[in-house]
Parts: sequence; structure tokens; C-alpha cells
Amino acid sequence: MPEDDEMLEELKKIRALLEPKPAPPAPKGLWKEFLDFLSKYKIIGLAAAFILAIYLGALVLALVKDFVMPIIGLALNPLGMGNLADAKTRFASQNFVYGDFLVALITFIIVAFVIFILVKVTKRWGLE
Repeated sequence: MPEDDEMLEELKKIRALLEPKPAPPAPKGLWKEFLDFLSKYKIIGLAAAFILAIYLGALVLALVKDFVMPIIGLALNPLGMGNLADAKTRFASQNFVYGDFLVALITFIIVAFVIFILVKVTKRWGLE
């Protein structure tokens, strides 16, 4: 019988641990509700990912437009020149615009750094 009582006590402890705890009360005040909203739905992470994706897309677009497409243009021989004597003219007809790519790269680095700083600040505030 003592073993049954011990088992019954253990089961009661397990049941008490498994019972759901009551939800914490909603924060009072507009600012606290706003901070709770930001942390509950992870808005900061979502916004950071969205902004970085936009600028990463612009960087990839600049890479393709400024470097990859001119190389493909050279490979496809758009001017119809088949001999090697006209290779210099064929290369000059392609526009390798590295300035646009560098602007997109620098912009991405600056935006990524600013997002990094914002995420550090929000973590210091206790937001995730």
C-alpha cells in the first residue's frame, strides 16, 4: 500500500506540472502593448529580412545586368561577326557597366550594417 500512495503522489505532481498555466495579463499602456506586439510577432526580424532581401535582389540584378549579360552577349555573337579580326569591335559593343554594380554593392553593405545596428539595439531593449 505505501507504494501505491507514493505512485499516487507522483501522478498528482505530474498532473500539476502538466496543467496549463494561466495566460499573463495583457500589458497596460500603448507603449507596452506596442513592445509586446513587436516581440510576440517577431516584427523586427521580419522587417530586417524583407529589407535585406530587397537590397540583395538589387545587387543580384546589377550583377546580372552589368556582368553576366554582356558576357552572354559576347558568347552569342550578336553582331554576326565570325572572324577573329572583328573581335575587338564585338567586345567594344558590349557594355560592362561596373559602376552600377559597385553602387548596388555599397548600398547593400550600408543597409546591412544599419539593420545590424538596429537589431542589436532592439535586442538590448529585450525585443527578439
